[in-house]
Amino acid sequence: MIDAARLAERGEPHGTVVVAEHQTDGIGRHGHKWHSEPGDGLYISIILRLTLPPDALPVLTMALGLAVQEAVNLVAGVQADLRWPNDVILNEKKLAGTIVQQPQKNALIAGIGINVAHRQFPEELRSIATSLWIETGSEVSKEVLLDTVVEEVLRFSQIVEKEGKAEILRQFASKSSYVRGKRVVVDGTLRGVTAGLNDDGFLLLETPTGIETILTGGVRTEDEPASPG
Repeated sequence: MIDAARLAERGEPHGTVVVAEHQTDGIGRHGHKWHSEPGDGLYISIILRLTLPPDALPVLTMALGLAVQEAVNLVAGVQADLRWPNDVILNEKKLAGTIVQQPQKNALIAGIGINVAHRQFPEELRSIATSLWIETGSEVSKEVLLDTVVEEVLRFSQIVEKEGKAEILRQFASKSSYVRGKRVVVDGTLRGVTAGLNDDGFLLLETPTGIETILTGGVRTEDEPASPG
C-alpha cells in the first residue's frame, strides 16, 4: 500500500493497480500483521478516486469485501462468506481481508490480501486461516483472479459512489451469515447475537443488557480461536 500511496501522491488515476505476490510488512486492521509466504498469496492495492462523504469509508470497506467474495466465488467455484466488517472466509476460516486507507484528501487506497496457494500455515494460524488451494485442492490462476478482483472492486466502488450506502448494506446483509442471528464474541469479551446493521454499516449486537452498536473490533463465533497479535 505504500507504493500505491506514492503513486497516488504523484497523481496516478483512479483504478491504478499495484500487485505483489509477497509482502515483507503486510498490514491489516488494528495493526495486525498479514502472513505472507512468497508466491502463495495475492496482494493488491488499488488507487480509488471517488466522491464520497467521510462517513462512507466503513461501507467502502464492506464493498471491497463483497468484491473479493464475488471474485473468488467466480474464479475458484467456492461459496465464500463475509465476516463483518472486512474478512472473506471459507469454512469459518479467513481467506482474504480488505482495508481502506486515505493517504491524501482526493485519493483512497484499497488494500486486499488473498490466500491463494498456501499449502499450510504456521501452527498458530492453522485453526483460523485457509487458502483457495487448501479448500479446493487445485491451482487457481492468479492472473484471472487479479483481473476479476480489480473489475469487481471498481464495480462495487461505483455502487457506493453512485447509489450510496444503502445498496452495499443490503447486499452485505444478504451475503453474510454474520450479520444476523450469529452468536459471536467481540474482542474476546462482549457476547451476543448479531441483529443486523445500522444505516452507517455498524454491527448491531443483541446482548443480555440490550442492543450494542459495534463500531470496530474482532468478531468471532463463540467457539473460534482469537487471532494472534
